[in-house]
Amino acid sequence: MMEFLVKLHPEISIKSKSVRKRQTMLLEQNLKTILLRLDPAVAIKNNYDHLLVQVESNSLKLRQQIIDHLACIPGIVQFMQMQSGSYSSLHDIFEQVKAVFASKLVGKSFCVRVKRTGDHEFSSLEAERYIGGGLNQHIPSARVQLKNPEEIVRVEIKRDQLIIVSQVFEGMGGFPLPSQTDVLSLISGGFDSAVASYLMIRKGLRTHYLFFNLGGAAHETGVRQMAFYLWQKFSLSHKVKFISVDFAPVVEEILEKVDNGLMGVVLKRQMMRAAAIVAERIGVQAIVTGESVGQVASQTIANLSVIDKATDTLVLRPLIYQDKQEIIDLARKIGAEDMAKTMPEYCGVISNKPTIHAELNKVMLAEQHLDLAALEQLALTAHVLDIRTVEYQAEQQISTVLHENAMESNAIIVDIRAPDEAELKPLSGVSHQVLHLPFYKLASQFSQLDQSMQYYLYCERGVMSRLQALLLAEQGLSNVGVYRGDF
Repeated sequence: MMEFLVKLHPEISIKSKSVRKRQTMLLEQNLKTILLRLDPAVAIKNNYDHLLVQVESNSLKLRQQIIDHLACIPGIVQFMQMQSGSYSSLHDIFEQVKAVFASKLVGKSFCVRVKRTGDHEFSSLEAERYIGGGLNQHIPSARVQLKNPEEIVRVEIKRDQLIIVSQVFEGMGGFPLPSQTDVLSLISGGFDSAVASYLMIRKGLRTHYLFFNLGGAAHETGVRQMAFYLWQKFSLSHKVKFISVDFAPVVEEILEKVDNGLMGVVLKRQMMRAAAIVAERIGVQAIVTGESVGQVASQTIANLSVIDKATDTLVLRPLIYQDKQEIIDLARKIGAEDMAKTMPEYCGVISNKPTIHAELNKVMLAEQHLDLAALEQLALTAHVLDIRTVEYQAEQQISTVLHENAMESNAIIVDIRAPDEAELKPLSGVSHQVLHLPFYKLASQFSQLDQSMQYYLYCERGVMSRLQALLLAEQGLSNVGVYRGDF
């Protein structure tokens, strides 16, 4: 049996009893929603100050899947793989600890940390000394080191129960979904909107996605890819919406009717107006943007003040004080960097002489020439998509999805997974040539390949490969298929 002890984010622990109970119950339900898909026999136990995940299977694949999910579920600050049972004496505790850690401590420094609850014949310090001394004696190459050891042997003694922690993992923290209300995140597929969306999810806000399409079908496919990734990795427990608004007519009108210096501010105001309409349409009370003070011309305090006056809807800006490098670093940490850095920033090309100190009266005067009724109609007729159907729709749009037995003998499989993922789980058992080309390099490097060959894209779940094949097909390439493998 596998067991994982799940610890709550500290801010949950300091809440009132009723709030803490509610948030712990939300986390329990989210764990069930996600983990029961992996194995219907998974058991979740709510013990007030922690949760316990128990799995009858000892499958290494299932273990890794559970670890991957627990690390990305909001509300979990830390989780530990452990084994629990009874004990008869302090020496029996030592023997059980030795059985778990004997192979892990060879050639390493270590210390023992004991947490004890209840009445016992020994103190926590005495237990640490006894267990540590015994391990040091029975594992000649191991050495006790109380400060900065390579390994920490964690033991919890709760009355007549013994818990031995074999490995500790960090969670993402935050609050469980949906401990707060829903928000609508303006997503462009770049660093800022991706990180802003992640931070809202981490705060326990169910985050829906609104995309203003300025670059056509290929642009939307790429942004859907980012939104799907964020949902699948960090908020899989709840369904969310992906809304797309065709904003090309709005940009065209601004280019024709608005002074060059005001174009950027007017565009953002039009986006806020449309976002407010969409938010009301789906019952959401707040809009999220990835804006940061001073990052671009439209994000000065003066301009942000003018932009905010376009709507009464609450606008949240989680990145408002962060530097660009900090945002990129966080994008890298959550796995969104490679997708974000290949996404074109269409908003940035609208004005070549942007003002940094827009005046509200001048902006409003310029907007008198715009058709706000047409803007409202675009927002009201925006395409609303259940994010869960992104995978299905990508499947339906691609006409060349072939199994291995239908592939040409000289066809090439292109493994588009990130290098570390491909290295961790190499594609094996295939008779065709395998080429490694990460998905974020496909757009720039696929054309350099021999175009007389047929290529089949591969990723573990099949979603990214279908989306990327669709992007290449939209660019007029007909020699791209999808290798399904065993997903």
